[in-house]
Amino acid sequence: MYGYGYGFYGFDRTYILLIIGMLLSLAASAKLKSTFAKYRRIRSASGLTGAEAADRILRAAGITDVKIRAIPGSLTDHYDPRTKTVSLSQDIYGQTSLAAVGVAAHECGHAIQHAVHYAPLEMRSAIVPVANLGSSLSWPLFLIGLLAGIRPLTTAGIVLFSLAVLFQLVTLPVELNASSRALHMLEGTGILGSAETKGARKVLTAAALTYVAALAASILQLLRLLILAGGRRSDD
Repeated sequence: MYGYGYGFYGFDRTYILLIIGMLLSLAASAKLKSTFAKYRRIRSASGLTGAEAADRILRAAGITDVKIRAIPGSLTDHYDPRTKTVSLSQDIYGQTSLAAVGVAAHECGHAIQHAVHYAPLEMRSAIVPVANLGSSLSWPLFLIGLLAGIRPLTTAGIVLFSLAVLFQLVTLPVELNASSRALHMLEGTGILGSAETKGARKVLTAAALTYVAALAASILQLLRLLILAGGRRSDD
């Protein structure tokens, strides 16, 4: 039995898009974990912890109103522009590895972006509410519209999901720029030597790949929604 013009004997071929996205995300996550595990075992020559490196970078950038705090978890590090806080996980805050210093510097890169009013960061912050709304409501609206044959709801679901994809699209250059700023500050302040910076770059590049994979998976998901909606319309 064909379903909505895209399935074969009951199989929804759009699931292939989901599988591709899942495989991309799994591969990126595995790459990050292996790279982080490698460089967390290599101590930086400076002996600075992630927290100490972050403090030095912020001061070198002329930023004195950003707090640095420890938080639980692994790779849960982030910068909160609302509270001006760099939060470093237990793998980063008190550790002296190249991985710890690199990740701490990356979060400081976001703090520097905030201080200089980096446009993509401000754009990302502005669309957070609508992106969250899109993530939570897109699928319920889409499914109700698809199953009940209510096209406006289906369209609304696609539009809302598109907002979530837009957020990820804007996030990618923000993350890449933060890593670029981090590496520049690490070498410029002498926290890492040129050879050590290569190790930190590999960690940050692996982290960036997770954002690339997430964006690709979301675009594939959006494509799937469009195919499903198109198939339903062709059957009406």
